[in-house]
Amino acid sequence: MENVQRFQAAIKNYGVPQEEIFQTADLFERRNIPQVTLCLYALGRITQKHPEYNGPRLGPKMADENKREFTEEQLRASEGHLNLQMGFNKGASQSGHGGFGNTRHM
Repeated sequence: MENVQRFQAAIKNYGVPQEEIFQTADLFERRNIPQVTLCLYALGRITQKHPEYNGPRLGPKMADENKREFTEEQLRASEGHLNLQMGFNKGASQSGHGGFGNTRHM
């Protein structure tokens, strides 16, 4: 159990988010193996961001920032466009579809 706790502390310092790190009992007592798996995939994702690591990859690559700069003219150009549903639903609404868990009757 001490080794598991050391592992958890190490991956937290490495950059794995706290909400993706499993509890010791999840692995040691086999309470929540999916959470352990999620943690390992999170570690695989984080290692791809560290330039010193050049080993095999596990899981999808983390997305890089895609910052965009729009001019005021480009932002104003979208104001004249109609939303796809605006005026095309012929008065239909979701009234009468209340209640969670109900199936939609067709």
